[in-house]
Formats: sequence, C-alpha cells, structure tokens
Amino acid sequence: AEKAAAAAQKIAEAQGGAAPAAAAAPAAGDAPKADPWTGLVGVGLVALSGNSETLTFTANGQVDKKFGEWALGARATGAYGQSRPTPEQDSQVVALRAGVSLRGDRNIASFASIFAGGGAETDHVKSVEVRGFGELGAGIKFLEVKRNVGQKDEWEREYIRADLAFRYSRETRFQYYATPTVPTGGLPGVTLIAPRVAGVFRFALTPGIRFSEELEFLPNIAGDARFLFNSNTKLSARLTESLALTASFLMNYDSAPAGGKKPLDTALAMGIEAAF
Repeated sequence: AEKAAAAAQKIAEAQGGAAPAAAAAPAAGDAPKADPWTGLVGVGLVALSGNSETLTFTANGQVDKKFGEWALGARATGAYGQSRPTPEQDSQVVALRAGVSLRGDRNIASFASIFAGGGAETDHVKSVEVRGFGELGAGIKFLEVKRNVGQKDEWEREYIRADLAFRYSRETRFQYYATPTVPTGGLPGVTLIAPRVAGVFRFALTPGIRFSEELEFLPNIAGDARFLFNSNTKLSARLTESLALTASFLMNYDSAPAGGKKPLDTALAMGIEAAF
C-alpha cells in the first residue's frame, strides 16, 4: 500500500499536479458592504396672492448611519411664513422657527439600546430665543416586521419603539412681536429638568404608503410646574423610488409658555420628500 501511494504521488508530480489549494479568499467586491448613509429632505410651500397675500415655507431633513453596534442620526426642521390680510396692511410674520438635533445610539441587545443626544431650537412667534437641551436614555424596540427580507425590494411593515430618558433644557426668551399684554423685549428664561417618555410607531399599508406617529411627554420636576407634549403624525405616499408626497400634522403643547402666548400650536402641512 505504501509503495502504491508513493507511486501515485510521483505520477501526480510528473503531470504537474499539486495538493488541493485552500479555498480562495473572497474578492474585495464580494466583502459585506458597510451600511450606507441614508436620509431624506422634505419641503412644503403655500403661496396666496390677490386680495390677501400669504407665503409659508417648511423644510425638514434627516440623515442616519450605522457603525456596527453604533448608530448616529441628525435631524433638522424649519419654517417661515408671512401674511398680509389686505394690500393696505404691512406683512406680518406668522412662522419663524428652526431646530437641529443629534443622537448617538449603542445597541446592547437586539431589542434595546442606550443613547445620548442634544440639540437647539428657536421659535420667534412663541418668543423662544434659544432652547438648548441634552439627554441620556435607553430605547426598547417592541416590534419590527419586515417583508421580503434579504431581497432588493425589502420593506418595513410595522415598527414600534419606546424611549425613556432624562433631559436638561435651558430656554432663553424674547418677545419679538408685541402683544396687548407683553411689550417687545427680553423675558425671564426658564429651565426644564424632566424625564422624557417618547414613542415611535410606523405602519406600512403597502410598500409605497406609510403612516407614522412620533410623540413625547416631558414633565418638569424642578421649579414651577410645567410639562411639554409634542406629536408629529405623518402619512406618505411614494411616487417613485426616491420621491414621496406627504401630509403631516404637528402639535406642540407647553403648559407654561412665554407671557401672552397660547399653550398649543398646531400645523397641518402638505409637501414632498426625497430619500437617499
């Protein structure tokens, strides 16, 4: 048997044969691709002319990126509007706000994460000069259902997540537009130290039609009694692979607003979003 094996080896060498090589390493193009940056940009516009003149412009954007167990997300919103009830009257500003936020998440389980975030916003009509905030918290994903997983046409059917965080916020106020009770000028600033309870719900009726709801509740636990409640309800219908028509309803409630201001603001808007 040994002589037969040796003879076979010599024959293989004479024919240029060689021992089987190890499996070739995958080509660079076959390596798993890193998660790309994703996001969207949306705009809305209302313009009236004639007996009355109104111009309202809204914009929003977001970008997200995953780095293994880490994730980074940024959000920005803004609105500007002015109105002239009659040609004889001067234009009045009816919307002037902007906000930006940044959040980093670290997955600690397939369904849970911890995060840190911060941001700043301004709203001249509500007499908010600058509202800066920072927070730490944890998020739990209760439900995530996808269709056609692993395929090119994969899409999200249902998604539910809840956040529990602790936020510190400092708000400086300025009365940009005079009211009968409060003249134009500086106003006392306020501090908010509050637990933040928030939730996100998304449901796709079809691959191209999606409903989403984002809400948060913040009760102040230091100083005077105050709580904030924010809600953003949106319905989007995809026109192409990257364009969608949207209808949204925004609600912001502040139980202790600046002097002379109403506690509740709402906005109903139509627009278009481009995803990338």
